[in-house]
Amino acid sequence: MFQKSFKSLSLICALVSFNSFSQVQKPPLNIVDMGSFHIGGRLVEVSGKPVKEVVFSPGSAPAKIDPNGRYLVEQMYVQYFTPKTLKSKLPILLWHGGGLTGVTYETTPDGREGWEHYFIRHGWKTYVSDAVERGRSGWAPPDIWPSEPQYLTVENPWGRFRIGTGLWGEDESKFKQFEGGLFPASSYLNFMRQVVPRWTSTDEATLAAYIQLIDKVCPCVVLVHSQGGQFGQKAAQARPDKVKALVLVEPAGFGDPQKADALKNTPFLEIYGDNIDQDSRWPSIRKTQLDLNKKYLQAGASVDVINLPDLGIKGNSHMMMMDTNNDQIAGIIDDWLSKKKLKSQ
Repeated sequence: MFQKSFKSLSLICALVSFNSFSQVQKPPLNIVDMGSFHIGGRLVEVSGKPVKEVVFSPGSAPAKIDPNGRYLVEQMYVQYFTPKTLKSKLPILLWHGGGLTGVTYETTPDGREGWEHYFIRHGWKTYVSDAVERGRSGWAPPDIWPSEPQYLTVENPWGRFRIGTGLWGEDESKFKQFEGGLFPASSYLNFMRQVVPRWTSTDEATLAAYIQLIDKVCPCVVLVHSQGGQFGQKAAQARPDKVKALVLVEPAGFGDPQKADALKNTPFLEIYGDNIDQDSRWPSIRKTQLDLNKKYLQAGASVDVINLPDLGIKGNSHMMMMDTNNDQIAGIIDDWLSKKKLKSQ
C-alpha cells in the first residue's frame, strides 16, 4: 500500500512541477474577509511576591506594581483570510515549527510570497497561527514557566535546517551552501530575524490551544512543519472527525503510537527535502516518522510519502516553504488535496 501510494503520486508531482514553472500569471489575491483572534489559555495565580515600583517611561512618575494575582497565559494568536472564490471545501490551517512563528508562511526571507499567499490565491480559506509562547501569542512569567527558553545562535540553523554545511559566519571558508541549494542564502540574516525563543515545557499548552482552534473553525485540513508534526498528529488523534487531511512537511515531532487507530480514516501526505543523508539527525528523525506510518497503515490510514529528490526535485532545505521553488512544493500539496476530493480542480 505504501509503495503503491508513492508511485501514484510520482506522475501527479511531475505534472505539478511542470505546470508550476510554466504558469507566469498567478491567480488573483481577492480577499473578501480577514481578521484575527486569540484562543485558548488558562488562569494561573501567583502569590508571595514583593510589591515593586517601576518607571515605565523616562521621566515619568513611578508606578506601584503588585505581581501577585491571576495571569492569563498560554493563549494563541490566529489570523485568517477568506478569498472571494472558494475552491476548497474546507479551510486549511498552517502551523509552524520550533522557534518560529506564523511568519514562516507569510513571506520568504528574500521577499517573495509565502504559502499563505499561495493557498489564498488557489481558493483556500487560510488560517495562520503563532503557537503558544511565540510572536503575538505572548509569554508567561518565569513563576509560571519555570524552565528556561532555548535560543538559536545566528550560526546554528545554517546546518541544522540543511541549508548548507558547517556553521554560518563571517569566514566563508567554514561554511557553504549545498550544491544546487534552493534556500535564498543571500537573505539568511532576514530569516534569522524571524527566529524567536522556544520553551521545551509548553507542549501540552500548545496542543491544547491547537485543539481549541480545531473545535472553533474545523472540519479542516491541517498542514504542519517540523516541531508542528507532533501537534498536527496529536490534535488529529484527539479530533479525528474534524481533521479531514494532514500534511506533514518534514515532521520532527510525532503522534502517539498508542492512538494510531484514531487516524484510520485520515489521509496523510508527508514531504521531505534534499540532503537528509548528509545530516547527523535527519535520517533518524525521518525513520521515526516512517516507523509510525506503519502503525497508521496497519490501522487502515492512507499515507503518501514524497522524497522530493526521488522525483527529480533537488536542493530543498528543511525550510522548503521559503526555498525558491516554494510555489512548486505548494502546488504538489494543493494537487494532492484535490485528488483527495477536498478541492475542486
